[in-house]
Amino acid sequence: MHWQRKQSGFSLVEVLVATLLVGLSVAALVAANGAFSMVNGAGVDLSTAEFLIEQIKEWTTVVAVLDPQSGTTTFGLEEPNMVDADDIDDFDGQTFSPPVSSGGNPLAQLSSFSQQVVVENVSATNFSQVVGDHSSMFVRTTVSVSQNNSPIASASWIRARY
Repeated sequence: MHWQRKQSGFSLVEVLVATLLVGLSVAALVAANGAFSMVNGAGVDLSTAEFLIEQIKEWTTVVAVLDPQSGTTTFGLEEPNMVDADDIDDFDGQTFSPPVSSGGNPLAQLSSFSQQVVVENVSATNFSQVVGDHSSMFVRTTVSVSQNNSPIASASWIRARY
């Protein structure tokens, strides 16, 4: 009579293969989680940058295109500080760090960001062509937002002097 023993359980090779597969799965999940976190962080930075662009856009919407006191005699900030800005060209060349709200109030909690503003007169027939100060009825405002001196986002818009 031959007795056959019935094997129960897994062999050592089967256990090693299963452990290897579980280990690879865990490593892939950790790598994916890291990539998702980086993408999420970049998305938060971009959303913040767009918010900061909108703050400048709202602020420049409530000021005149042409200076109410000096008209076309000056281009740039005529007032002692930006809180008193009364026309769009007052924003030309301004950098706000920390960035500011639509009312000009500093947003200290976003101190790693900065807003840079460029205001230019553009041709009535070609908005990409810059012309001399006050020589056109159209003004292009460009706001660039950086975080720790790395550009994040930029936007431009046109206003007419009518």
